[in-house]
Amino acid sequence: MQNGAGTVHGELKVFAGRHSKALAEQVCAHMGAKLGDARTTLFPDGEVFVKLEEDVRGRDCFVVISTCEPVNENVMELLIFCDCLRRASAERITLVMPYYGYARQDRKDEGRVPITAKLVANLITAAHADRILTIDLHAAQIQGFFDLPVDHLAAAPVFFEHFSKQRDELGELCLVSPDVGNVKVAEGMANMLNADLAIINKRRITGSEVETGNLIGDVTGKTVLMYDDMISTGGTVIKAARLVRENGAKRVIAAATHAVLAGEAIHRFAGPEVDELVITDSIPVGSRVAEIEHKTTVLSVGMLLGEAIARIHADRAVSELFRKIAGTKR
Repeated sequence: MQNGAGTVHGELKVFAGRHSKALAEQVCAHMGAKLGDARTTLFPDGEVFVKLEEDVRGRDCFVVISTCEPVNENVMELLIFCDCLRRASAERITLVMPYYGYARQDRKDEGRVPITAKLVANLITAAHADRILTIDLHAAQIQGFFDLPVDHLAAAPVFFEHFSKQRDELGELCLVSPDVGNVKVAEGMANMLNADLAIINKRRITGSEVETGNLIGDVTGKTVLMYDDMISTGGTVIKAARLVRENGAKRVIAAATHAVLAGEAIHRFAGPEVDELVITDSIPVGSRVAEIEHKTTVLSVGMLLGEAIARIHADRAVSELFRKIAGTKR
């Protein structure tokens, strides 16, 4: 079928994994669609089982699953969901992965280690997905790990809308990049919010230990906004917050698309270093942030994903969603 916007595929169906249903419902609410009927269960031995409870033959299917904790279960559910849809004769399968797990293992930085980001991409390709939709990959070049189309969205518009509404309250604002690799993103957001820019150089010692170096820029008397793609254990952010406070910052806000919040992260953010934590629902938060709920704001990427899905379904350009964004991490 054709219309002015392009080819329209079979009926749109949106499904969700067990841990991503809340976000998928937000996506469907934006599009005025109903969440597809499917169930995922675990066998007694831990094996994942997916059963579609409705017909998908000839349909244009989207599966929303963030491969966050429990990472391996979610990865397997994603692959099995894809296989299930393919065997049920879906016309097209788009895997919507708001958060792409294993993304930090994207290169060999020492001998005898894997490149797991590529391995997971290979598994998804082998499962015969047709395309991928994701948000703020840890490294933009991971798009090239896939032998199929990847639509890489940025959550910057969601954060910009939030902070622009309170721009006057923020006063003299300085975007601080917690590492050199994130400078492009921080600079873009600084330009959007008419703010200053500062950079912290850091050196990663181990997967959980980071050495924070010097601050390049002036934060004296300013509100500091540290904006990154993800917060994992929180070690980098807390050390950076201490550094900017030592250099005269009056308020510190930490913002990140993906709230991994592993290990001691919640306990660390309960301390006085960070005044506010702003995250999205790309990873389900639930009761994990109960201890810091008073200082946590959760923004939804449901509308962003919903708009992208609607455009993909109608074969319309997704690139329009990339305009006026803060860039992507290198």
